[in-house]
Amino acid sequence: MDLLLDLIATVSRWTRGHLHDISLAIMATLLVLFGPGINAWVQQRIGGLNFVFRTLLFVVLCAVGYGLAMIFLTPWLAKGLGYFNNYALAPVLLLVFFLIGVIADRN
Repeated sequence: MDLLLDLIATVSRWTRGHLHDISLAIMATLLVLFGPGINAWVQQRIGGLNFVFRTLLFVVLCAVGYGLAMIFLTPWLAKGLGYFNNYALAPVLLLVFFLIGVIADRN
C-alpha cells in the first residue's frame, strides 16, 4: 500500500510542474468536443440575420471566443488543479482524462 501511495505522490509531484500544459490539453480537448454543439447553437440563434452579419458574428465567436477561452480559462483550470494535494492530484487527472475519453467515445 505504501508503494502505491508513494507512486501516486511521485506522479502528482511530477504533474504539478506541468499543470499549465495539462490544463491546456484539457481545455483544447473540451473545446474540440463541445465546439460543434456550441457552433450549432449559435447558428440556430443567428440564422435569421443577414449573411455578412451572421458570418462576422460566427468568426468573432470562433476566433475571439474560443481564443479567449483558451487564454483565460486555462490558468484558472491550472490553479484549480493546483489546490489538490499530492495524494489526490494524479487520481483526479486520471479521472478527468478518463471522463473526457468517455465523452469523446460517445460523440
